[in-house]
Amino acid sequence: MTAGVLATWPTDPRQRTRQEWEQVRTAIPGGEGLPSSVIKGRTRQAATFAKANGRLPVDVFELEGAPRVPRMLLLAACDRQQATIERSDTHPGRVLLRLQLPTRADPRSYRDWTWVACPITLPPTVPAGAVLHLPTLRVTGGKVRADVAYTHPVPKARRAGHTVAVGVDWGLNTLLSAGALRLHEDGRITALGAGGQFRAAGVLAKQHRLRRHSERLHAKADQYARLIDGRPDEHLTAKHELLGGEIRHVSERRSNLNDALAWAAARWTVDQAITARATVIYLEDLRSMEARGMGRTMNTRLSQQVRGKIVDRIRHLAAETGIAVVTVPARNTSKNCPHCLTPLRHCKAPDQPTVAGWKWAICPNQSCGWQGDRDHGAWRRIAARGLTHQAKTVTDKTSGNMVIRTVVDALEATAVVTPTTTSRRDRSKTGPTRHHTSRPAPRRRRAPSPTRPHGRAGKRPEGHAPTDRLKLPRAAHRHQGVTTISTPTIGHRPRGAALGAGFHLHAHATPPRWATISETQSAAGSLS
Repeated sequence: MTAGVLATWPTDPRQRTRQEWEQVRTAIPGGEGLPSSVIKGRTRQAATFAKANGRLPVDVFELEGAPRVPRMLLLAACDRQQATIERSDTHPGRVLLRLQLPTRADPRSYRDWTWVACPITLPPTVPAGAVLHLPTLRVTGGKVRADVAYTHPVPKARRAGHTVAVGVDWGLNTLLSAGALRLHEDGRITALGAGGQFRAAGVLAKQHRLRRHSERLHAKADQYARLIDGRPDEHLTAKHELLGGEIRHVSERRSNLNDALAWAAARWTVDQAITARATVIYLEDLRSMEARGMGRTMNTRLSQQVRGKIVDRIRHLAAETGIAVVTVPARNTSKNCPHCLTPLRHCKAPDQPTVAGWKWAICPNQSCGWQGDRDHGAWRRIAARGLTHQAKTVTDKTSGNMVIRTVVDALEATAVVTPTTTSRRDRSKTGPTRHHTSRPAPRRRRAPSPTRPHGRAGKRPEGHAPTDRLKLPRAAHRHQGVTTISTPTIGHRPRGAALGAGFHLHAHATPPRWATISETQSAAGSLS
């Protein structure tokens, strides 16, 4: 990619023309399916190098520093004379790895090698009939870890012939919005439920805090590097090395958080498809998603989303169940109504009027009248577009992924979701709520009152207000909550509890009566 960007360097690195975009995508292997933000990021990196050195870099080795590669032992290229892996006949979750290792640093003959047996315990996610391949050994935290690859047969996903599909729309705080649609034989498309959302605002906020922390650490490290500037200073050098270790630690935390978020979002999406018995998942094309015009903070948060990782994980998990994953163009998915294709009007959500943003969408067409979350309308448009354009699905030769490249206007006109009318019975009240019984409930409970340790009988409210009182008793406090345990005001006694009316306007709990240790022990002795 770096060679393609340098070979077709634009006149203005900040903004390419249409012809320059075609040239750079042609020069990059697989550039047709590459997001434009990735190409722009590599262009900015080369422009920064040219500004500092007065020339463009020769290749990627001059543009970037040496990568940090951990120590690992690749066994995939070894034959059976050097390494073997076998599964246990009695326990499918146990594997024995045998490999030849040298007994000295400079082995000179076959005698300097010996066989070493390494038992491995497989996780329960590995199928019992999977074919295991030789792993890659790496040292992590003083222990040897084995990255074992395995192969097992899965159902083949088909490109067309789908009747139930799941559409997925991307967001910022609401990371994913998804739902299922059904294509009927007469061409109608109906929604299977209201859809769901995968909210990851807390995880993304933590990722944002780690990013800002990493930026501050990099700024400090650059300042220490400028202060050292070739002059030996043990104190500054020690601080610089300490900051380097902290930067690596924060980077690992960000990477682990991204991986966990990607797997969780992908698992949720595939579970939605399995539950709806869908055979295809239509995703919004990521190439057109670019962070710009929203401020520096918002642009950075959008550009550092883990969308690429989520898509890779979705393809991996969906392939295990034979579900196809197809990307569709994202043009006007949030702009038009999913029921009539009329341009929507966006406003604040009615249940969240103080939240910033235009989250709610309303269709101005009087005959339609659809309104709802704009993300829910977007996944409906994505799934409907995929179902009507499934005959246009092709397989990318470079990546092997299924894509729908263009939108046909004639097919787009039929990509509307037919609203489902639900018939509900009339629940208006036409008679008494409670049925009359021949045996009315007693006014007082027949169970005896509980006894107290001091001999006085306990009192229980009757359960009904006195018949001679017209008004209900008021609450103990004027602004008392209904879910809190209140402490009575000093010198005040709730009138309702005093008159035995049970629960009055606002229910409150009786305050506890604390007893001393001696009284408790004497009470326990008397009860025994």
